[in-house]
Amino acid sequence: MAEEAFSIDKRPLRDLLQQVEDGRAQLPEFQRGWVWPYPNIASLLASISLGYPLGTLMTLRAGGDVRFKYRPIEGATLPGPREPESLVLDGQQRLTSLFQSLKLDRPVATQDVRKQAVSGWFYVDMRKVLDGFTDREDAIRFLPASRKVVNFRGEVQIDLSTREKEYAALLFPVSSVLDSDDWEDGFTEHWDDKAKWRLWKDFEKAFIKPFILYHVPVIELGKATERQAVCQVFEKVNTGGVTLTVFELLTATYAADEFDLRDHWERVCRAAWQAPEYRILREVSNTDFLQAVTLLATYRRRVAEAAHVTEEDRLPRVGCKRKDMLALSLKDYEEHAPAVVEGFKKAAKFLHQQHFFDTKFLPYGTQLIPLAAVLAAAGSAAEPAGAQRKLARWYWCGVFGELYGGSTETRFSQDLPDVVEWIRGSDQEPRTITAAQFAPGRLLTLRTRQSAAYKGIYALLLKAGAADWRTGEPVKVTDYFDEAVDIHHVFPKAWCEQNGFKPEVYNSIVNKTPLTARTNRIIGSQAPSAYLAQLAKTAEIGPQELDAHVRTHVAGPALMRSDDFDGFFAARKAALLAAISAEMGKAILTDAESDAESGSGAAAWAP
Repeated sequence: MAEEAFSIDKRPLRDLLQQVEDGRAQLPEFQRGWVWPYPNIASLLASISLGYPLGTLMTLRAGGDVRFKYRPIEGATLPGPREPESLVLDGQQRLTSLFQSLKLDRPVATQDVRKQAVSGWFYVDMRKVLDGFTDREDAIRFLPASRKVVNFRGEVQIDLSTREKEYAALLFPVSSVLDSDDWEDGFTEHWDDKAKWRLWKDFEKAFIKPFILYHVPVIELGKATERQAVCQVFEKVNTGGVTLTVFELLTATYAADEFDLRDHWERVCRAAWQAPEYRILREVSNTDFLQAVTLLATYRRRVAEAAHVTEEDRLPRVGCKRKDMLALSLKDYEEHAPAVVEGFKKAAKFLHQQHFFDTKFLPYGTQLIPLAAVLAAAGSAAEPAGAQRKLARWYWCGVFGELYGGSTETRFSQDLPDVVEWIRGSDQEPRTITAAQFAPGRLLTLRTRQSAAYKGIYALLLKAGAADWRTGEPVKVTDYFDEAVDIHHVFPKAWCEQNGFKPEVYNSIVNKTPLTARTNRIIGSQAPSAYLAQLAKTAEIGPQELDAHVRTHVAGPALMRSDDFDGFFAARKAALLAAISAEMGKAILTDAESDAESGSGAAAWAP
């Protein structure tokens, strides 16, 4: 008979806490640490004493095919390693709070309201519990680990450092609530008073009995629950709103086989690209890396199966969605991760060749994932000049087609086989290339580096040999790293405003170009005719040499010297569109106005 997917029952609180104490109930490694401050714990204790529901706990029955590394709940000290019977998925904070405050005979390690670490004991005022006017939560107090409260002068205000002092103050230690016999004996002996005996009996009924009788609803997932289902359930029900990354979940999974994924990521993977030439990779996350490994693993599995299976619909699919990543076995990870590490290193070199040097100007961090996977899968086949041109065309189509924003996993899974097969000789162009389009009007809306196409044009200008107007030095890698290079207006903003041009026009990428900070300071708010003369004087060069520097930015110096903003804008727009078209390897459809601009622009900036 098949095991049920889950069961629901109510369990005595004291039994659950006993399971925590002896290790039958533990935590999966992916659970975060315990973080509740003591006012939250006091509120929880008050609710239970009044018989209020504390919510449902959720556990996973251990011993199934899905294995996670586990650890005891904080505060539980096991005599030795013990396999748990169940793993707590939801309710960790509540269960840990109750375990530490009710079962341990030592101070509770918690936080104050400012999230500063504190430790102490919970006490309940017996008279306030019974007076009928005090909120139950206000009857519960948190005392320091010393059990003494002192004022700012160091004078002791409350001292509960001995049992006798607890009896005298009528303050009951919550840590004794599940086994109160000894405290009761001491209390009645201390007072030897019928009135105090009746006080105790009333307090026992009002506060202690609810804890003894309290039952907690528990949903337990069966052993056969799949990893993906465990993770989805955890994230949907977790009261802390915690979203687990795939990396955290696989870390816990691999740890069950004594493999430290986090250490491998830091010590082997990231360490491989710490050199300055790999700085473009500095924002690659551990989840990005796992996604690339999953892409490669599923692609190679599909290729291997294709040698034996001819029907397309029977082949395993290439994928890197969350479900695919969670299915990545340790064996697959260890087999394919080294190639992906090298793939990312080759991706950095490729991006440098395309004049992307820094993450600040990287169009899409997400496009690094299929790029690294393609280079890992293609191996030496991606090295020839022809293959590099194909790779560049695919990359630039992704950038100027702006195809890597939003959800991208499906495109990743298409790109990997498409590009690798194309590199290896297939006549079929990748779907990213066929889908990519760039509209001429898009240039007018590119005004900040938030967009991928804006960053792409910046790189195209560097790739075209953009030289600093003052020094004439190309903005190469060393200059890019050593100088404060950024993108600045060709016709300065202040000049454009004074001459009545609209911000949506003069702020577009058509009127911007990469310059050093020093050159931009010389330009200031002057008209191009004025600052070009000043730049030539400062650089100690003639107008013709300076014009040659300007032309490296796909800009027309003659139009700038005549302060012809409209003519300059039309010419540069046409030139940029031609450059984009060349990189994408496909024509850009233009309207009649764009055709007219192209006709006037070609001669405007040509040498």
